[in-house]
Amino acid sequence: MIRSLLYVPGSAERFIAKAHLRGADAIVVDLEDAVAPDQKLGARQALNTVVARVGQNGAKVFVRVNNQPDLLLADAEAACRAGAFGLYVPKVSSVDVLERLDAALSPIESGLSRPPMAFVPLLEDTQGVLAAQVIARGPRVFALSAGGEDLATSMGAEPTPEVLRLPKLLVHMAAKAAGLRSFGLLRTVADYQDLESLAAAVKEARTFGFDGATCIHPSVVPILNQGFAPSTEELARARRLIDAADQAERDGLGAFTFEGAFVDAPIVARARSLLARFEP
Repeated sequence: MIRSLLYVPGSAERFIAKAHLRGADAIVVDLEDAVAPDQKLGARQALNTVVARVGQNGAKVFVRVNNQPDLLLADAEAACRAGAFGLYVPKVSSVDVLERLDAALSPIESGLSRPPMAFVPLLEDTQGVLAAQVIARGPRVFALSAGGEDLATSMGAEPTPEVLRLPKLLVHMAAKAAGLRSFGLLRTVADYQDLESLAAAVKEARTFGFDGATCIHPSVVPILNQGFAPSTEELARARRLIDAADQAERDGLGAFTFEGAFVDAPIVARARSLLARFEP
């Protein structure tokens, strides 16, 4: 279960030191936008200790690498050797970059006897959005996400919810069609101070089937954790519904009425899926 993914600048010790205390399901150590050009080498070299530090309470650790040819593979190798679970790969417009990473990392992982790293491509331009289905079938892809600010810029648009809704949903649908996780909100995450609007956006995203989202400030982590998880009553209702479905099957019924609502196979499947994800 990954509901919240907290970005932490790879060059900022004060954020790194407390990252493991924030309650996020995953930490994304950022080597890209949050790190100044003259600090990128140092941030990469620090991964050897940073990955373990931010993940010490059990959070999965991703590293957002730089996508420039002179930085990409070296960033990825450093993340691999440091033990990161996976890579956030920015500005993915085609599957080619994932194939290059896969080829470069495989012998390193074999030498380290470690599991293959997972990839989360960030689709941040119109070309990437339109290629989302192909990218979703690329090597090691664990989840898809669409970047709001860069995506709007590539369209010559403003990153309003109305502008971002369609491209983000296209990426989301590509992820779900491929059986992947889908991370994101149907809006930009840049305005992290409007917590009320963020909570509403999380509720909306969960309704659409998103699995979690990234954030750039720790104050958002509890909102993501609560919003992307079912309530106690939702879980209890799902258990009651499945009990009723089992009884209906014994009675030879394909559809039935449950607590005043019509229930058929897709609704039962949704309840079983909910319990499978969120109950031990």
